[in-house]
Amino acid sequence: MAFTKLNEYISTADGTDGTLLIPKLIMPVLIDAVEKALIPRELAAMRWGPESIKGSTFTVNLETPNTLDIREVGEGAEVPLDNIGFSTITYTPRKYGVAVRITREMMEDAQFELLQRNIRVAGKRFAENESNLILGELDTADNTVAGGAAITIANIAEAMFNVEEGDYAPTDFLVGNEVAQDLRNIDTFVEADKSGSTEMLNRGFIGTIFGLNVVRFSTNAGANAVATSSYVFDRTEAYGIAIARDISVENFSLPSYDMEGAVLTQRLDVQALRTAAISKITTA
Repeated sequence: MAFTKLNEYISTADGTDGTLLIPKLIMPVLIDAVEKALIPRELAAMRWGPESIKGSTFTVNLETPNTLDIREVGEGAEVPLDNIGFSTITYTPRKYGVAVRITREMMEDAQFELLQRNIRVAGKRFAENESNLILGELDTADNTVAGGAAITIANIAEAMFNVEEGDYAPTDFLVGNEVAQDLRNIDTFVEADKSGSTEMLNRGFIGTIFGLNVVRFSTNAGANAVATSSYVFDRTEAYGIAIARDISVENFSLPSYDMEGAVLTQRLDVQALRTAAISKITTA
């Protein structure tokens, strides 16, 4: 995410972009941009905040599954030695940010609090970036199910089987827009959710199937958000988020340019913990 250059700012000289914000009788209100369906943080297996991260990297120890074997021992024979294995995953939080600059005239003449609205929209962009990073890690799944023109119940069952083969318990099903449309045309899914649920609709929740929470993600969240992709995973084992600095806002003033502005930054990293706990489904 590139920072705004010094000469990139909102002013009254910006033609349509600027003059639309000047008070007019024909435009008494500003309509917010659409809220995108993003991936909620509670789907992460672990989340570490700034208080847990000391230094530029953060290392997590993982126990290796299926190590330390129990063996039959004969009378008087030596008991065999064994122990559990470990591996590590290193998080390196990267810095993301954007700067907003607005002329004083524009702030005086506009009918809206431009700086605050820009900060609010920037916050949404940070959330979209986080969703994009999560999807990039889910793409590292050990197993991929190749579907056809539309997703099928068999595709979902196979993806669940892949996760269960590693002794994980599939809990969630993240779907792109086209996969969500396929699901809405599958009787099994529709019949299971005819009663409906509004508890999480604002976060993309669209129902359940085989006990999986089905959550739609916006395909406008970034390059990794593919409309025809979907992911079955165990939320207790799949991925973690390390946040060295959550979204921070610092206001500033440029008196010589007669401008006000704000710098927004965040430092975080997303890493898959156990790729065997994830299964990806691709459709055409």
